[in-house]
Amino acid sequence: MALNYHQLHIFYTVAERGSFSAAAQALHMTQPAVTMQIQALEDHFGSKLLVRSTKRIELTEAGHTLFPYARRSLELMRETERAMSRFASMLKGRLQLGASLTIGEYVLPRLLGGFAVKYPDVSIALKVMNTAQIMEEIVGHQLNFGLVEAPVHHPDMVSEPVMEDELKLIVPAGHPLAEKERVRLSEVMNYPFVLREKGSGTRQVMEAELERLGIAAERMEAVMELGSTGAVKSAVEAGLGVTIISPSSVKHEQALGLLKVVDIEDAEFKRQFYSIHLKSTVLPVSAVTFLTYLRGFKKSFYIS
Repeated sequence: MALNYHQLHIFYTVAERGSFSAAAQALHMTQPAVTMQIQALEDHFGSKLLVRSTKRIELTEAGHTLFPYARRSLELMRETERAMSRFASMLKGRLQLGASLTIGEYVLPRLLGGFAVKYPDVSIALKVMNTAQIMEEIVGHQLNFGLVEAPVHHPDMVSEPVMEDELKLIVPAGHPLAEKERVRLSEVMNYPFVLREKGSGTRQVMEAELERLGIAAERMEAVMELGSTGAVKSAVEAGLGVTIISPSSVKHEQALGLLKVVDIEDAEFKRQFYSIHLKSTVLPVSAVTFLTYLRGFKKSFYIS
């Protein structure tokens, strides 16, 4: 009988998790099914691979020998999918992905059209939700993968950088800073701010850069904290304050002359957008192709 990749995948997950039950949960299989596949793999090699101790699974000498090969087989499979995705000009199927607010509402809509032209037989179902909801639906196999504004720390998930974003100062038309192309941060701090809520990806990036520069976030005069980028834009447009958000979210208002994007010359509010998916799944070629397509834009999605 030929060596079964699926069984290697199960063996690796059991060895990594240290128990059949934890592996079964990660793989969304029943525990008896996991045990049966391990037994079949042991029959294939004619050797015991795992031994149950009182607390966790231990690898035998044969198991220790197999483990790095199993890991490499998973890595090679993922590399193969990425390498072959560039030949997939006739991709078909349905991609189900989630995206956090800024990405889903302001970044992806500008990029999906080009992907649809290139791969017309791939349909995309996009859900815009917060990171916690995206993770929940990925774990429940309702989404293939997600796009979020910060890496996630979850034992069952992989985070990979996809695109770079840089937050900029946004001011209303007629503001004293609106006529300037570049300003210093010390000058900006003299004005009231409209901010995203604490814990949001945008707020975290802003506060992390202030901390790097040795500036306490409390020095910002926050006249308002709002739960969405749209609400922040409306408040700034109404003259309630200035803000620091992604320029990709204000292209429309900028074109109409309602808001102005200004560079802060002595600070860099940069961040990465990340793709997340389950460690226990290999993304379909269509998903790998889509992520490769996004990586090709680097920062140009908000510059153009």
